[in-house]
Amino acid sequence: MSIAGQQHGMVVLDEAGEVIRPALLWNDTRSATDATALVDELGGPEAWASAVGSVPVAAFTVSKVRWLARNEPEHARRVASLMLPHDYLTWLLAGRPESAVTDRGEASGTGYWSPADGAYREDLVRLALGHVPRLPRVAGPSEAIGETSSGIVLGPGTGDNMGAALALDVSPGDVVVSLGTSGTAFAGSSRPTSDATGIVAGFADATGNYLPLVCTLNAARVLTSTAALLGVDFDGLAALALAAAPGSGGLTLLPYFDGERTPNLPDARGSLHGITRDNLTPPNMARAAIEGMFGGLADAVDALVGVGVAPRRILLVGGAAANPAVGAVAATLFDVPVEVPPPGEYVADGAARQAAWVLAGGLVLPSWSGLRDGATRRYESAPVPSIREAYAAARSALHG
Repeated sequence: MSIAGQQHGMVVLDEAGEVIRPALLWNDTRSATDATALVDELGGPEAWASAVGSVPVAAFTVSKVRWLARNEPEHARRVASLMLPHDYLTWLLAGRPESAVTDRGEASGTGYWSPADGAYREDLVRLALGHVPRLPRVAGPSEAIGETSSGIVLGPGTGDNMGAALALDVSPGDVVVSLGTSGTAFAGSSRPTSDATGIVAGFADATGNYLPLVCTLNAARVLTSTAALLGVDFDGLAALALAAAPGSGGLTLLPYFDGERTPNLPDARGSLHGITRDNLTPPNMARAAIEGMFGGLADAVDALVGVGVAPRRILLVGGAAANPAVGAVAATLFDVPVEVPPPGEYVADGAARQAAWVLAGGLVLPSWSGLRDGATRRYESAPVPSIREAYAAARSALHG
């Protein structure tokens, strides 16, 4: 059994192994100022990128740790063990052993573990918290790390994006754009990456390689909110969007409904640009929502190219990918073909594949095919440059 879960969250335990306070999850942006302070204190973005391959933002665990130290110092002083949510669940299943275990993928999202060096940077934990608590041991990708009370063998688990990459058998040239609560764009890499701009997070994957990734806070929820506004369901939203021309008649949505991570605008809010009496129609609104969701994700793919990724196709996964308009709209924003695999819980499938690898043993990942019934939908690239140009102009005008 293996667990794959959301990255970055913070679970803190005391000396008795009891939870000190409710977990802080990745999408809690209260730690934005703490991330900024940590970046400055180490010497700037370049110093962080060199140390751990990533520049902390509000989502990273290290930023949550600093938030705890600043806002709840009495809790911070009691922290004896520091874990991520999936680490905590694995630890419970294993019978609360003395040492918790994590994997390279999850460790790389903390902001205090270096994928390039394969080691914790305890100085960064101390910088954030004031002391260094017990940290989970980082297990190998196919390592059995313990058993449940009923004898079920446990794998190390991994982060949600790493799990999806494992299930999809991502190889060089594959760029996955995941449309869940958040949006992510990530690609397989045989070498660690480092981006001092902070746009690309230099994560590790669940196989022993690397997974450069860009995350946006707003993805599927943009579509559900727009559908609710228009009084339609998901199929109705798709029909409306497909009835509008590319570019949505000049409407441009910046969908920063919950702040944004890429670009790093935690206090931003959504905005609609280019409104006229003629273009403010339900079809244009529906299409502008999908185009806006992809505006930041297309920029994310460009950022991956900037760290050496050479895309040959885009794989769309996640709940929103099932919408029939999403693939068609995506093809107008990306320069390579877009493929939509059959719907599925790819994060859970990745955890299952890891568990199978642990049981099989060995250093070579077992073959994995026939995961899902159904056909993969393919959309040939048909970019409309004016869509991205309008998105960039609106963002620049409002946020600089």
